[in-house]
Amino acid sequence: MLKKIPHTYVIIFGIILLSAVMTWIVPGGEYAREIVNVNGVNREVVVNNSFEFKDSVPQSWQVFSAFFTGFTNAADIIAFILIIGGAFWIINDSKSIDVGITSFLNSLKRFEHVKWIQKIGVDNIIFVMIMLLFSIFGAVFGMSEETIAFIIIFVPLSVKMGYDSLLGVALCFVAAGLGFAGAILNPFTIGIAQGLSNLQPFSGIEYRLFCWVVINLVGFTFILRYAHKIRKNPQSSLVYEEDKYWRDKEENTEEENPYYLPTSAYVVYTFLSVFLISIAFQYPVTDLKIGQAVIAFRAFPILAGMFVVMGALSLRKTVHYFVLNLLLFTILLLIVGAMGYGWYVGEIASLFLAMGVFGGIAAGNNGNKITKLFIEGTADILSAALVVGLAGGIIVILKDGKIIDTILYGISTAMNDMGKVSSVGMMYGFQTFLNIIIPSGSGKAALTMPMMAQFSDLIGISRQATVMAFQFGDGFTNMITPTSGILVGVLGVAKIPYPKWVKWITPLMIILILVGLLLLIPTVTVPLNGFE
Repeated sequence: MLKKIPHTYVIIFGIILLSAVMTWIVPGGEYAREIVNVNGVNREVVVNNSFEFKDSVPQSWQVFSAFFTGFTNAADIIAFILIIGGAFWIINDSKSIDVGITSFLNSLKRFEHVKWIQKIGVDNIIFVMIMLLFSIFGAVFGMSEETIAFIIIFVPLSVKMGYDSLLGVALCFVAAGLGFAGAILNPFTIGIAQGLSNLQPFSGIEYRLFCWVVINLVGFTFILRYAHKIRKNPQSSLVYEEDKYWRDKEENTEEENPYYLPTSAYVVYTFLSVFLISIAFQYPVTDLKIGQAVIAFRAFPILAGMFVVMGALSLRKTVHYFVLNLLLFTILLLIVGAMGYGWYVGEIASLFLAMGVFGGIAAGNNGNKITKLFIEGTADILSAALVVGLAGGIIVILKDGKIIDTILYGISTAMNDMGKVSSVGMMYGFQTFLNIIIPSGSGKAALTMPMMAQFSDLIGISRQATVMAFQFGDGFTNMITPTSGILVGVLGVAKIPYPKWVKWITPLMIILILVGLLLLIPTVTVPLNGFE
């Protein structure tokens, strides 16, 4: 008889216990910190050669209080997940996404008779387009938390198409993770790491772009091969039982929900059209930041014009298409906000909440019904939000136990007296391991790059190679580490148990980590632009 897989909460609490045990074994220690201005932002960084052993602070009963502290530390992500869940529950009640998925799948059938498309596969083309888009988002502006909102779209789409929730998560979360690791212009990793290393912002982009292409080819191939396998035998999916939740939600959606068009949809259309036009006059030009470049773009005037036209067209048949139009423009506004105004989870959550409220009104719901649906949505997604707080408890124990800096110091001193290839490989392994403890890319850059940059000078490795070791070490394991609130949030929304996710993603992780190591070798053996 097979042993039952432990609940995700049990696994994470077990890691908290292990972390507490380590605080009794690993000696305490601390680096001194200083405030440094990096690309216009003050960041706390480690002072080189400042490590001192300190009295250890063993953790015991704190394993219980760590949940509360982790919850408060991750309050923004938790609130984001709850608001996203509530907003999408309102939208889902109108069955607009279900109708949109059905219409999308029906439209695909029209292309099945084209020979070259038959040979490649319509599904493969669609999947590559989706993954490429999210990979670009990850590489250019560090899309990460935002993928939680897209899980509710792509998981049902994947299941409806005959695949599974793992593929749905891969299409957006894993694709964005591949781009995040490639990090062509990612300001949260490359921008900070290069700033702390006194390198020209986003220098070495030529080789980084090549690496991004290679990483995408490897990742996309793995995902497409998996999709082909599940398409042939859906029951071979690791999450076939869990996906019953999504299959039950998708059954007979269009037949049970005929097209309708309430007057309230026209009211919402008129109000939002006037609102967006007024915003277009208030913000006629938006400076979109792409890496170090700034592009002046008439984003809001264009979006306002598009909404007026597309909103009117969507109202010609049914409210479902108008609500989908609201979803589309929510995503477009998210992109403009993130790239032009530095929006983070607070602004993005507010944007999706507005989408849910206006979508609910357009569908003909009154205030009480919208409130009821929002509460139901937050209740449905509550377990995903709670697990984020629990995962944050791991970091709390390690920090309060004062062993993170000791681990950092121990690994860095182990890299002395090694060759260039071995040294850059050790740096990569160090950053990969540290990402399990500190999943924040910007936080890890502030912690490690000042020291690593100085160390690279001593052993004759370019600082750019050190930055790239950080980039890969930070990027890949974001997709598997249980300390990542974003990952556990994504899995919670998708209803995927963490152990099954680990079993699925581990082969890809091994491949990507090896590919990353191979891509690092030329940075210390071949003359590359920006790697002097």
